[in-house]
Amino acid sequence: MITILGLGAGELEQLTLGVYRSIQRASHLYLRTKEHPVVKDLEEEGIAYTSFDDVYEAHDSFEQVYETIAETLLTKAKEQEIIYAVPGHPLVAERTVQLLLEKGQAAGIRVRVEGGQSFLDPLFASLQIDPIEGFQLVDATSFERGQLELRHHLVFCQVYDAFIASEVKLTLMEMLPDEYEVYIVTAAGTSFESLKKVPLHELDHEAELNNLTSVYVPPVKEKSVLYQQFDVLRSIIAELRGPNGCPWDKEQTNVSLKKYLIEEAYELLDAIDEEDDDHIVEELGDVLLQVLLHAQIGEDEGWFSIDDVIRTLSEKMVRRHPHVFGSVEATTADEVLANWEEIKNNEKDRVKESVLSGIPKSLPQLLQAYELQKKAAKVGFDWDDVKPMIEKVSEEWNEFQQELGEMNEERMVSEFGDILFAFVNIARYYKINPEEAVHATNRKFLKRFSYIEMKTAEVNKDMKSCTLEELDALWEEAKSKGI
Repeated sequence: MITILGLGAGELEQLTLGVYRSIQRASHLYLRTKEHPVVKDLEEEGIAYTSFDDVYEAHDSFEQVYETIAETLLTKAKEQEIIYAVPGHPLVAERTVQLLLEKGQAAGIRVRVEGGQSFLDPLFASLQIDPIEGFQLVDATSFERGQLELRHHLVFCQVYDAFIASEVKLTLMEMLPDEYEVYIVTAAGTSFESLKKVPLHELDHEAELNNLTSVYVPPVKEKSVLYQQFDVLRSIIAELRGPNGCPWDKEQTNVSLKKYLIEEAYELLDAIDEEDDDHIVEELGDVLLQVLLHAQIGEDEGWFSIDDVIRTLSEKMVRRHPHVFGSVEATTADEVLANWEEIKNNEKDRVKESVLSGIPKSLPQLLQAYELQKKAAKVGFDWDDVKPMIEKVSEEWNEFQQELGEMNEERMVSEFGDILFAFVNIARYYKINPEEAVHATNRKFLKRFSYIEMKTAEVNKDMKSCTLEELDALWEEAKSKGI
């Protein structure tokens, strides 16, 4: 059997009587660490023990340390009853205890937990906070940014040293102002308690960090400090469409917002082409705004919410990436796409559709042509070489010229469309997105034409009065300048 005891928050006086007597009677006492104030007092009383401090030096991660301690104790417990003592309370921020409870049951070894004062009660008293207002305790050695709730009282325990403090600081500085005040609390409730308030950016400058140190982050009261959080943005959008919100936002529907989503998507493409990070951030925000507005309308009408959108997307990403979240092997992008299509086809529990189905009608027509050809190619309706594709362009061009002689507008439009469709086939062969290619050319034309306008304006000349040769010379000048 393993009996687990808590050594309390810091001093011998904080031990419960029952724990103290159990330690005195222990024939085999093991300590997770001897780096605890009570241990010195126990040594003075002649109490022998075995600590696991050397295990910390032998491994690179805390999880490996805790696993090793748990396995060692379970092995020892097969031969004799042992007492295992940990700082504070055994069930507060003690990973080894959780491992022993899990593994002990599987190994048929009884694990019993006795009391001990945790550091939380004296911590609350020192900071004068009430956890009922919202409280979160986080292991500083193992946490993720996404789990932090900044509107609650937030305590990082096990801030052993400057390295761990630095990790906490860097994470928080992505979410809070550099000058946000936090508290470094060491040995709360003891005679040598230390409570120090510092700006966040100086958190890892404190020299007295040890295994009794915690970091307290007061709740954020100002909403503007949390503008980077998704749920705050969601509440802003809900307020815009609420009873006291914006008249324009309240009038919108999923249908009325369609054009804005398209516009914002193309503005984002412009920002990407400009390679302007700040502009990309702004335009991504505008696209996200459209997503949230559509989702908020769905929630207002009782159809769906952003939670449904995110859940559906998360499920799809996990389901369609078994090479990441499962056991399927896929080492190349082509293998990933093949898996994606197979999974996608298996998901469709419906009457067999055309291989060309599923292409949005609202796509730009060049992009539609591109997607139609891609889908047809998947069932073998495609050339293996570019040569017949180029010949097809020539064939369509000749047919268009023939229609020019007749000046039949309907036929001319049809044949010109065939030329474009044939060119899209060549673009697809060379893995060029035709929509992006035309978009880039349009931007290039705009810049060069603007250059011509600027140059003619500099000499107070009207473009209409310039010859085509003059304008073309300015075009070539712009081209030579890399515009």
